[in-house]
Order: sequence, then C-alpha cells, then structure tokens
Amino acid sequence: MAGLQIHREDAAGHITLRLEGVLDGKTAHEVQLSLDSLKGSEVVLDFTHLREFKDSAVGVLTRNMANSVKLQGLATHHERMFRYFGVGASVVAHRPYYTPEDVLSL
Repeated sequence: MAGLQIHREDAAGHITLRLEGVLDGKTAHEVQLSLDSLKGSEVVLDFTHLREFKDSAVGVLTRNMANSVKLQGLATHHERMFRYFGVGASVVAHRPYYTPEDVLSL
C-alpha cells in the first residue's frame, strides 16, 4: 500500500478520521469504506496530515458522501475540487491559519 493511515478519534458527539500519508484514488476507497461503516454518525474527515492528496481521490470520496461528514484541513485547491463535485462550503471546517497557497494568492 502507498501509505495511508486512518486514525479514528471518538469525541463528544462526533468521530474524527485523521488521514495521514498519501491519498489517491485507490486509498480513497479505504476512506470511503470507513465512512460507509460510520453512516448515521457525525464524522469529521481531517486532511491536515496528508503528505500527498491526488485530485482523483475527491471523485471517489464524494460519490456517497453523507451530509453528516465535515471536512477539515483542506487546502484552497481541494476545497474548490469538493465544490466542483457538489460538496458545498458548509461542510468544510474553516482552518484558523493560512496555508502557503493562501498567502501567495493575496
């Protein structure tokens, strides 16, 4: 495997899946299986610790994404990619810092 680790953290009222490593089309299927097993729960999908995030993963993740999934730690480019696939900004948890990509666009 290319190296994706999914760390599950249970917190009050929601479950956080922290992704670490490389997320591509293949490893996104693993994440989708984890999300499917958590249907009915409030889930935060945290992308903060990814080393590499391929655009092909967005298409896989958005196929059956439930409304109860919140996205966290996305770069501006990937926020935009999720919007292209119909996942609105309301599910993206805003990050409290600027990424280098954001600073360069100012």
